[in-house]
Amino acid sequence: QVQLVESGGGLVQAGGSLRLSCAASGRTFSGYAMAWFRQAPGKEREFVAAIMWSSGRTVYPDSVKGRFTISRDNAKNTVSLQMNRLKPEDTAVYYCAAGRISELTTRITGYDYWGQGTQVTVSS
Repeated sequence: QVQLVESGGGLVQAGGSLRLSCAASGRTFSGYAMAWFRQAPGKEREFVAAIMWSSGRTVYPDSVKGRFTISRDNAKNTVSLQMNRLKPEDTAVYYCAAGRISELTTRITGYDYWGQGTQVTVSS
């Protein structure tokens, strides 16, 4: 059974940084893509970043490119999201996701497993 557990959320001032972690367990993730999505109140869940576990290839939307970095630690089976230069519009619940796919995708439907989410609040 795949389990994803997020941690690292919190309250930060605009311009600050946070690092989110996702502890993944239940299987070997070498054939998986791992991703972060976020959902703000009253808005749809949106893609933030994704990484292929095996190759390390990454993809980001323009809204976070250059500010956020996704990475994985094979030894610890964790996926991290380093968020710098945070803005109030980055405020949301952030979710870790995993999908057994061969190509990175930004679509929610590409990911089969989801964590419970961690709140990130950026004050102005």
